[in-house]
Amino acid sequence: QEQLVESGGGLVQPGGSLRLSCAASGFNFRHYAMTWHRQAPGKEREEIAKITVGGRQMYVEETLLDRFAISRDDDNNIVYLQMNRLKPEDTAVYYCAALSRGIWGPGTQVTVSS
Repeated sequence: QEQLVESGGGLVQPGGSLRLSCAASGFNFRHYAMTWHRQAPGKEREEIAKITVGGRQMYVEETLLDRFAISRDDDNNIVYLQMNRLKPEDTAVYYCAALSRGIWGPGTQVTVSS
């Protein structure tokens, strides 16, 4: 009932861009901070971006700050992750979450390869 569903992943060449979307349903989306996480093969899941209620504050992991951006659309219950100048090491499953609510999406695969 309470769901997050990511979309927008896929195969992209190094240097390319993707915009991931996370659609929320079944809870009051606008009342929750939202986060993006990724898990590369053989590595732990890491939090890479966060946006607070109302989009008042945004955080992107330091090493990704110049390439990634997070945003949200509270009218349509969507949180976005814009990813630019993608590198092979960005290959991972990307997840969105409403951590304080305990809701996670199933993830979307991003593969950066030529």
